[in-house]
Order: sequence, then C-alpha cells, then structure tokens
Amino acid sequence: MKRKVVRVSFKVKEKKFTFITVCAFAVAMLMGTFVGAAPVSAAGEVQITGKLGAPSATTTIKGDQLPPMPDKKFGGKIERNVTQSTPYWPPRLAPPKGAPNILLIITDDAGYGVSSTFGGVIPTPAMDRVAKEGLRYTNFHSTSVCSPTRASLITGRNHHQVGTGSIPELSTGYPGYNSIMTKDKATIARILKGHSYVTSWFGKNHNTPDLQNSKIGPFDQWPIGLGFDYFYGFMGGDTSQWQPANLARNTTYIYPFDDDPDFNLITAMADDAIDYMKTVDALNPDQPFFIYYAPGATHAPHHPTPEWIEKISKMHLFDEGWHKLRETIFANQKKLGVIPADAKLTPWPKDLIKEWNQLNDTEKKLFIKQADVFAAYVAYTDHEIGRVIQTVEDLGKFDNTLIIYITGDNGTSSEGGLTGTPNEVASVQGVHLPVEAQMQFYDAWGSDKTYPHMSVGWTWAFGTPFSWTKMVSSHFGGTKQGTAISWPKVIKDKGGIRYQFHHVIDIAPTLLEATGIPMPEVVDGIKQHPMDGTSMVYTFDKKNADAPSKHKTQYFEMIGDHAIYHDGWILSTKVMRIPWDNSGTADNDPASWPWELYDLSKDWTQYNDVAAKYPEKVKKLEKMFWEEAERNQVLPMDTTTFTRSILPRPNLTAGRSVFTYSGEVTGTPNGNAPNVLASSYNIKAEVEIPEGGAEGMLVTHGGRFTGYGFYLLKGKPVYTWNLMGLKLIKWEGPDALAPGKHTLEFDFKYDGLGAATLQYGSPSGLGRSGTGYLKVDGEIVATQKMEKTVPMLMQWCENFDVGADTGSPVDDKDYQPPFRFTGKLDKVTLTIDRPKLSPEDIKKLETAMHNNSASD
Repeated sequence: MKRKVVRVSFKVKEKKFTFITVCAFAVAMLMGTFVGAAPVSAAGEVQITGKLGAPSATTTIKGDQLPPMPDKKFGGKIERNVTQSTPYWPPRLAPPKGAPNILLIITDDAGYGVSSTFGGVIPTPAMDRVAKEGLRYTNFHSTSVCSPTRASLITGRNHHQVGTGSIPELSTGYPGYNSIMTKDKATIARILKGHSYVTSWFGKNHNTPDLQNSKIGPFDQWPIGLGFDYFYGFMGGDTSQWQPANLARNTTYIYPFDDDPDFNLITAMADDAIDYMKTVDALNPDQPFFIYYAPGATHAPHHPTPEWIEKISKMHLFDEGWHKLRETIFANQKKLGVIPADAKLTPWPKDLIKEWNQLNDTEKKLFIKQADVFAAYVAYTDHEIGRVIQTVEDLGKFDNTLIIYITGDNGTSSEGGLTGTPNEVASVQGVHLPVEAQMQFYDAWGSDKTYPHMSVGWTWAFGTPFSWTKMVSSHFGGTKQGTAISWPKVIKDKGGIRYQFHHVIDIAPTLLEATGIPMPEVVDGIKQHPMDGTSMVYTFDKKNADAPSKHKTQYFEMIGDHAIYHDGWILSTKVMRIPWDNSGTADNDPASWPWELYDLSKDWTQYNDVAAKYPEKVKKLEKMFWEEAERNQVLPMDTTTFTRSILPRPNLTAGRSVFTYSGEVTGTPNGNAPNVLASSYNIKAEVEIPEGGAEGMLVTHGGRFTGYGFYLLKGKPVYTWNLMGLKLIKWEGPDALAPGKHTLEFDFKYDGLGAATLQYGSPSGLGRSGTGYLKVDGEIVATQKMEKTVPMLMQWCENFDVGADTGSPVDDKDYQPPFRFTGKLDKVTLTIDRPKLSPEDIKKLETAMHNNSASD
C-alpha cells in the first residue's frame, strides 16, 4: 500500500513538476541561471531552439560567466525502470542567432603603402576584394612591433596590460614586459568558444613565453590554451617558409618538409585552413567559425616561390628606385582617397639613407632584386589568402562572414639594415655584408639558401606617406596599418572609406558587438579585467561614415620610443634610436627625450611639428602620457633591443649549468636550449660504434644561418661552428672511430667577460674570441681559435637536437637532416661555465657607464 501511495504521489507531483519545469526554464533563461545559462539577443529575448530535453535542442547563454554554472535540475522523469522513465538532454550551447563567421587576417611587417588597396604598387587582389565588398580604414594602428600588436589584437587590451611590452625573446622581469598573458584577460577566442564558436589559429604564434614553448608544455599560453580549438602554425617571431623547424600542429612539433622539397608554409597553411573549414562545414554546417589567420609574411625571411619572384620581376615595379616608388604610391593614395587631399609627403631622411641616384649600378641591381622578392612575397601571400576567402564563398558562407584584413602588425621592417642582407640572423646582430659580397646570393635570393631582408630604403618607401618604420611607435610609419573589413549581410556602404582613429585593441570589442556576445565578468573562475578597446561597429553604418571617432585616447610605447594620441592630436617623442641599430644600451633615458606635437586634423602625416607653438598642449598631453603609462604597466621603459635576448629569463634551462641527454632528444626550441653564447662550455658524448662504423649527429643547435653541430662524418668526429652563414669553422678528427665505446669531447674556452657586462649598460662581454679543443678518448686531436663568436642570437627558428637534426644543417656540404646517429648514443653531457666579473671588471664597467651617462 505504501509503495502504491508513493507511486501515485510521485505521478501527481511529476505532472506538477513538468509544468513547473517549463516555467523554470523560461525564468532561468531570463535570469541567466540555466546550464549554459541565458539570454543574448539584442532585444534580450530567450534564444531556445527545438523542444527542451530533445537531443537537438539548443540555447544561448547570458555570458557573464564562462563556462556558465551547470544547471543540476533534471527535466525528465526517473523511475526504477528505464521504460517507465523519460530522458532529458540538457540543451546544447549555441551562439546568438545570426552570429557571423569571423575570418581575422593579419600579415606581418607591412607598412601603409605596401598593398594595392592603399595605393601600393604590389598587387593584392584578395585585400582589394575585401575593400570592394566592404570598407577601408585609413586611420588604424598597431603597437609598432609584432608580439605586442598580436597580444592586443586577440585580447582587446593594451599590450603592456598583457605583459607584452616587447617580444618574448626580449622579455624582462616586470609586469608589462614578462610576456605572461594573465588569465584575468581572456582572449576573444576563449570568449567566442564559450558561446559555441569553433575557433582556430593558423600561422604565426609569437605570444608564448620561452618557458612554455617546448614539447612538454605547459600549454597554457599556446593557442590551444588561449581558447583556440585548433592550431597549425609556427612558434616564434619568424621562420624559414621552406623548412620551418618550429612548425606545430596543436601542441606537437611537425616536420612535413622533410619529404617534400617543394614545401612552402605560405601555401601549406592556406591548404590546412581550407581543409579545416571544409571539415567544420561537413560536420556541423550551422556552427559559426572564428579563424585567426596570421601568415609569417612579410616578416623576413622573404621566401616566396620562384614562380612568384619571376612574375613580379617581369612587372619592373622598382626599376626607377625608392624615390619614384614613394611618388607613385603617394599619387595613388590621393587618387584612391586613402589619404586626405591636402596630405603632405614626409621628407626623405637624407642624413640616414642614400638617395637612389647616389647608388652605383651594383647596389641598384641588388636592391631591385631585394624589392622584387619582397613584393613577390606580398603578392604570393595575398594570393593564398584569396584562396581562403574564396573557400568561404564556395561554402555559401560569404554573406554572413565578417572578414577583417589587416596589412601588417607594424610598419615595414628595417632590420635588413642599409644594404639589406642574405641572412637576417646576421643583420639583427649588427653584422652587415657589403653589397659586393651579397651578390654571390643574387640568384638564390628568396630560396632556402637565404634568410633574406631588404634595404631600409625600400622599407621607408613602403611606409609612404609617413616617416619611420617598424619599432618606432611615435610615428605612423611604424604604426599605421591599412585595414579592410567586409560583412556583406551588414555593411552596405560597399567600397566606403573610414577615417576614424582606431587601434588593434578595438578588434576584440568589435567582434563581441558584431556577434551579440557580452564581455564576461568571470572566465574559468577568474574575474576579468575590462577590455581597453572600443568597438568599431558604429562605423559599419554609412550614416556614421564621418562620425567622430569613439576611440579618444591611445598611448604608444616601444623600446623607449613613446607617444600619446588624444582627440586629433599626437604628442610624439623625437626618434632617438635608429630602428635598424640594435646596439642600444640601458643607460639611455627615454623620459628625457624631446617631444614633437602634431595637429592631425591639419597634418595627417606628422609633417609639421608644432610643439613650440602650443607649449600648454604639450604639457597637458605629457601629463596624460605618464598617467596612461602608470595605469598600463609601461614602466620601467627599456631602450635596449636584441642585447636583452642573452639575459637570463624563466625557461627550462634557468639556474642550470649541466645538461644530460640519453638517446635521441630532438625539437627543443631555441628559447629552452642550453645557451653557450658568451661562455666557456664542454660537450661530452659517450658513444658506441658498431662494426662497419657509424655517422650522424650527436648534438646541434641552430642551422644553416647560425649554429653549431657535433657529429660523425664518415666515422670521423667533426665539430662545426656556422658563423651566420658567412664562415664555417671546423675541428676534425684525423681518423674514423674504431668499433667499440668512445668518449668524444668539444671543449671551448671563452676569452670575454660574458653577458654580465649588460648589467652595466655594456655589450662588451659579447662576441669575443675563444679557443676550441676537439678530444677523442681524452686526447686532443684538433685545436683552433675563433677570433669572433656569435654575440647574441642563435638561429631562432631552429632547435637544439641530440641524436639527429631537425630543420636545416649547419653545413650543407657535410650532411642533410635528419642525419640520425647510426651508432649508440649512451650519453651527452653539456656543461656551461659562464664568466664571472671580478671586482676590477665591475669598477671599470661602472666608470664607463658613468662617463657615458655624463656625455649624454
């Protein structure tokens, strides 16, 4: 009887419960408490599809907390027997109705005058297409350097707020510069993913600190840990497009080029993105995607295919030199309306860069080749981007896809120096090859046998109409980025032009407003810091074409160079460090640099400094800059560049001097490799040679453009230093090793004071001489002195490998990767003995630093 009463009672209650449940769902959706909790249409209406409890039912969420609190209520019926029970599936998460697909494209190291879309001579039909279908933005800005721009782009916060005041390789132990993107500043991908977007990242990732970029993680700051479901790209600032040894899929390093001599990453990443889009469409055609597409182009090395080099070379775009190029671009820009009719072309820096008519015929020939290869790289990359965009259309998704195409994450790069270089690894360390010596690379320029960059003359011209280049945040040649946005379903002012001031921090807020998704208050249990940017959606409406910019104030800072924009004015420091000079020292005080003032309402190109005319405006904006600097973790400012790279920072080698390996251990990224530069060191390999002999790599770091390798070649021990691709220094044993166990050693005694001199503002301890000794079973078999050593950087896109070689070889004539060791590698021990300063050394360095400060 009791059992029967319970059953009757339960059924009655169940009938009531069913009614209550339906009401509860409505209330929960309105209150934001349902599983994937509540509303998000612009009108605040509940967005539920299908019958609640059915497998196909979906719901949006309120979005104030990601992930939402789970709804533990069960809407079905549970009896002891499944046949008498009613199942109930929680509704699947869905984005707001009509939320667009998003294709966010950003290229690398390209100034305002590069693309044909903004007056350049290089054909960029894919970007032209986006502009024709949508809008061109003529007043859009970056931070002036890649990692900071990209951190701001995907978070909506100022770059120092996300620890990215510089690139990870130059990180320092201050909150604005430690390269750590804290979890209170979630990326746009994490937010979109929390609303059922499928998210992916293709191409360059230069936002992972050294500590995390090895194959063992942690992966918190890899794309996978930043809210992206899928990643295919390279880890670091740049890479060989032919042999990208730092290429990864998700969290696994891969080497698809090993068996494909025609491999080029520009095409490979387009192929991968296209395949990914097709897969998403096949599996769930209604699910919106967010694709972050960031090719390595046109950052050095400039690696287009031979077909594109030939195609561009036949166009003879650069035969009349960089002055004529500036004039042509400037005229095109006025004709297109992407600069004001009264804009002035900034003067050529005669005191820094030669005029074209001052060059000899050999210089002109080489420099034209450099520009042709750069332009081919631009055109080739845009072509592959065009394939990705065409796939969006082929899948029938073009109308409701928001495409944002940003040319460059900063201005065009000047890191090639005055004469360009066949090897960027050399030029950024102050090693510049004379033009005559570079001509030996003329026919190979752009191939995998070069790591090339162009002359600064072209860099300056590609920033037309502005002055300066990448790394200069105070002037628009470093920060103004041509940007095109299309969204056919929404943007009806096709081909329109927008002049409002905006910045990369504005993209994330724009995407939130466009998708109808709110900024969450809490993500993964952590309260969120608000975004710094301002949505650009208001500019999509034609009636707002001439509306005042909603982005009123923006600070800029990079390597000490700084500025503040406010309501049509910009206060900029005078450029005190030439951006292609990387010998900056820490005793330079950027707070004392003189100011320049520009009224952008009358002077769009920063042509006329009016600081002397408006001293009160200077004072007001200066005060505003320091307030922004304080608020955004900009301090302390640091004027050093690549000398910072050799300083200790958190990584897998920090605090260690002895490293031991057994067997094959490959693919350790440069930032986590034992750093032997500016130090004495010893490498000891314990091997067993089989009958018939052995050869192969014992240990290597770097590759074709800088690095060392310790290996057996036809049975003989060889140690090779590749000095920036300019010189090979070898130690070779006289005989092949007999079968059995052997101990091979390379012992190097460094003559300099080491990296510790940098603490006193001096790079004098770097790149000094040293003597190497090759030993076999304890006996010295070869001795040689190196008059100079690599000062600061190994080839950053290459790895530290034991037992094989990934990437490129240190000597192409000796071997080709992977060159696995064919004997038994029992143990490799690397011991580093870093120099220590004596009291006398410190006294001399302090005196020199004091004298330098006094002279400044």
